[in-house]
Amino acid sequence: MKQRQIKIAPSILSADFANMERDIKKVIAAGADLLHCDVMDGMFVPNISFGFKMIEDIKKKGVAAPLDVHLMIDRPERYVERFVAAGADIVTIHIEACKAVKDTLLKIRQLGAIAGLVVNPHTAIDGILPYLEYCGMVLLMSVQPGFGGQKFMPHVLEKAAALKKIIGQNGYDIDLEMDGGITQENAAEVKAAGVNVLVAGSSVFGAPDWKTAIDGIRKA
Repeated sequence: MKQRQIKIAPSILSADFANMERDIKKVIAAGADLLHCDVMDGMFVPNISFGFKMIEDIKKKGVAAPLDVHLMIDRPERYVERFVAAGADIVTIHIEACKAVKDTLLKIRQLGAIAGLVVNPHTAIDGILPYLEYCGMVLLMSVQPGFGGQKFMPHVLEKAAALKKIIGQNGYDIDLEMDGGITQENAAEVKAAGVNVLVAGSSVFGAPDWKTAIDGIRKA
């Protein structure tokens, strides 16, 4: 099995919303591979972030990094078409929130974006296994979704290792992503578990030097 490229996806939830364009350009210049965009509806998670217009406006700026749009919303099947139209390059949906998983993943793919599934920290991976063939990404949450700055849950590393083994055994072309509490201090064990896309919010945007923070996570 080929070694997948390590990618760092800073979460713009931790950026300065009053200076979003500035922060996005700065974090891409600092080495971000993807921009992780957390969309929250106040129903599936107890917080509200942003929606279609934010994605559309970011895309209009011609940013070089793909938009990795994580839908923390109830019944995401209702909105995937609008998010892809707004500029999402990757759309990930929660297994816990979607009523039509296969159809929604196929729709995202048909619309031209990469489709992915998300699993919460205490959800077993068994439920996503029938759908892996339709995924280009799987995102494992290592904190409870809804708020940035939470502490990393190490038990998720076992899920990552088990899922990585299944992906390899079946020859699936899937990026394995992890989101929540990832820092330079734990990035090495996250990567050792098979994760190749690391989402980092406060550990990048809260750092004195964003390039140093991104490089530190990538090379840990």
